[in-house]
Amino acid sequence: MTLIWILLVLTGIICTEAKIVHVDIALTGCTDSDGEDMHGLDGEEMAHADFFKRKYVMTLPEFADQFKYVEGTYEQAVAGQQVCKQNLQTIIQAYKSPAVAEAPPVSYIYPRDEVKVGSDNTLTCLITGFYPPRLTVRWTKNNKNVTQGVRSSQLRMNVKDGSYNQFFTLNFTPQKGDIYTCTVEHQALERPMTKAFDVEVSEPSLGPSVFCGVGLTLGLLGVAAGIFFFIKGNHCK
Repeated sequence: MTLIWILLVLTGIICTEAKIVHVDIALTGCTDSDGEDMHGLDGEEMAHADFFKRKYVMTLPEFADQFKYVEGTYEQAVAGQQVCKQNLQTIIQAYKSPAVAEAPPVSYIYPRDEVKVGSDNTLTCLITGFYPPRLTVRWTKNNKNVTQGVRSSQLRMNVKDGSYNQFFTLNFTPQKGDIYTCTVEHQALERPMTKAFDVEVSEPSLGPSVFCGVGLTLGLLGVAAGIFFFIKGNHCK
């Protein structure tokens, strides 16, 4: 009987099929002034069209299985933008400039590495969940605009809801007391949204050093007292 049950269990394992579901995405979008063409898998971007460099750019990390798109993929993306803009104008006229869906962004600011005074670092301003995919970002240092050492990533679409994410970075050398800000302007915001980063470097605490010194002193006094009484005891014999 036991053998029969073992055979049934093994049969069930052999017949079980592991089903892995992947989500492939191909996006072509445009506005009256810019556009986006990208391919992704499971919520991660694989490649996109760079309309400034005029080529299709792979964005997979180095450890991933690399591949290349067929020749003419970028030209196809350019043609897709032309069709998209024509369709956009047709829809605007047909629906008499319909209201555009809006979702306000949320922003976070944080350093790449542990902050050390005088050591080069990078500030990241992560902006998530916004739509439409157009915004303006400004950096300041101590209330003065900063334009040097500023970079931005490609737009990243959230597959679940169609909103967008984007990274903005600033290279900086922190000095104690400096205040950096990342200000975001988007049509879904009533007013610009600003997040600040203060350069705060904690001073080394004196507590451990004091306690260590006191403990060492008391220990030495205890040793000296022990030696004194040991010698006195020997003289009394």
